[in-house]
Amino acid sequence: MVGLGPGSPLDRTRRCEQAIAAAQLVVGYRPYVESLADLTAGKELAASGMRQEVQRCRLAVLRAAAGQTVALVSSGDAGVYGMAGLALEVARGEGLLGRLAIEIVPGVTAATAAAARLGAPLMTDFAAISLSDLLVEWSVIRRRLEAAAGADLVTVLYNPRSVKRQSQLAEAAAIFLRHRPASTPAGVATALGAGDERVVLCDLASLLEQEVTMRSVVVIGNTTTRVLDGWMVTARGYRL
Repeated sequence: MVGLGPGSPLDRTRRCEQAIAAAQLVVGYRPYVESLADLTAGKELAASGMRQEVQRCRLAVLRAAAGQTVALVSSGDAGVYGMAGLALEVARGEGLLGRLAIEIVPGVTAATAAAARLGAPLMTDFAAISLSDLLVEWSVIRRRLEAAAGADLVTVLYNPRSVKRQSQLAEAAAIFLRHRPASTPAGVATALGAGDERVVLCDLASLLEQEVTMRSVVVIGNTTTRVLDGWMVTARGYRL
């Protein structure tokens, strides 16, 4: 399982590129496989669309069991909202988990990529919460949002909004506004590493006015987060 980073070839790790170079078969979501065109000449590719995750993992596991070197790719980090956990579950279900040589290659996840573009908002404890209720009940996500907001954790929101999911981000913002000042710094990083990358620094009060899509990551500061000359910074507690 290979994490590709947030999008740009510059954000791939050396281990990622070595894993792709060694693979005979590259399996993944079509846009991710296509982003590897500079590394995959002469290799077998198995690319598919949304909601084909189980099928991709099963293909990768079975082809690996047949003796191929397989790279199952995810954007960001394969173990953070990626394919690593599902692939291990599928391998276990096929009775192959203890029989395959498995390596999980970490990558730059969207949370740290967004933080780097915004400044340094993750300098202390933080939470990462996905607002997608495709696999997790919204009541569970809401409870996690309440806990993170109440604990004054800097919070990174993955999958904040899509064409079909418009209300979740609004409810999340309302939850945080009950616990933090409206002036709390926030940021939206969209299409990180791509040609249409967009990074916006705002505050909690104006978060819903920003353009937020499924390709966005939202960062909400805590009560020590400040904007310093255009940089979002969470104080770690050093005395200056």
